[in-house]
Amino acid sequence: SSDLSMDNNRSLDLDSIISEVKAQYEDIANKSRTEAESWYQTKYEELKISAGKHGDDLRNTKNEISELNRVIHRLRAEIENVKTQRTKMQAAIDEAEDRKS
Repeated sequence: SSDLSMDNNRSLDLDSIISEVKAQYEDIANKSRTEAESWYQTKYEELKISAGKHGDDLRNTKNEISELNRVIHRLRAEIENVKTQRTKMQAAIDEAEDRKS
């Protein structure tokens, strides 16, 4: 009879130990899950902000390139005008020199 009660006590102790370990494990798992979700959310927000900033930087760079292309186009047109004026002036100088001779 005393053997039987010891076996029952051991069985109860083992069951309560298993329950306690299980509860601790579940608590640790829940905390880990919460921490992982929090970390994920933080990283997600950081990446979203970073992507937005890169998008803004890209848009600004494209605008700068467009502006520089307009400036280049305008300067090329001015260079062509100056070349035309120079050619006309050279022709006028040549003509004046020919008249002198």
